[in-house]
Amino acid sequence: MTWKHPSSPVTKKFKAQRSAAKVMATVFWDAKGVILLDILPQGQCINAARYCSTLDRLKEAIRRKRPGLLRRGVVLQHDNTTPHSANITQQWLQRYGWEILPHPAHSPDLAPSDFHLFGPLKRHLGGMAFETEDDLISELRNWFDNLDVDFFRVGINSLLSRLQKCIDLHGDYVEK
Repeated sequence: MTWKHPSSPVTKKFKAQRSAAKVMATVFWDAKGVILLDILPQGQCINAARYCSTLDRLKEAIRRKRPGLLRRGVVLQHDNTTPHSANITQQWLQRYGWEILPHPAHSPDLAPSDFHLFGPLKRHLGGMAFETEDDLISELRNWFDNLDVDFFRVGINSLLSRLQKCIDLHGDYVEK
C-alpha cells in the first residue's frame, strides 16, 4: 500500500520473473587439480551427516585420482562451520587419520577457494544464463577440467605464503 494524491499516476505492476536458482558446489582440490566437485541437490542443506557422506566420496576420489595419498596422510582445510566441527565429522576424521589444517573463523585470506578459485570462476560465469541446473553443472565441470595444473599449484603455494604471513603477524588479517 502507498499513500497517493488522487491525481497521482497509476502505479505500474511489473511481471514477476522466476529468479535464478542457486547451486551449491563443494570443491576439493590440491596442487594437481580438482579431486572432487560435489553438487548439493536442490532442496537439501549441508549437515554433518551429509558432509560425512561427501567425505566418503572424497576418500574414494582420492583413492582413484591420487594413489598413495591416503597412505601418506591427508591434510584437509575447512572452516569451523557446524557440519565441519560436529562430533560425527570429528569422529570420521579421526577414524581415517585425516589432519585438519587450522583455519581461523572469517579468514577468506587463508581459504584458497575464496582467494584463488571462486573469483576466476565468478568472472567466467558472469553474464551467462543457463536453461537448467544440469547445464550449469556441465559448465562448472568443463571449466574446472580445462584449468591448467599451474593454476592449482599457484593457489596452494599462495596458501603457504599467506599462512606464513599470518603466523608472522600473530593472526592478523592478511590481504596479499
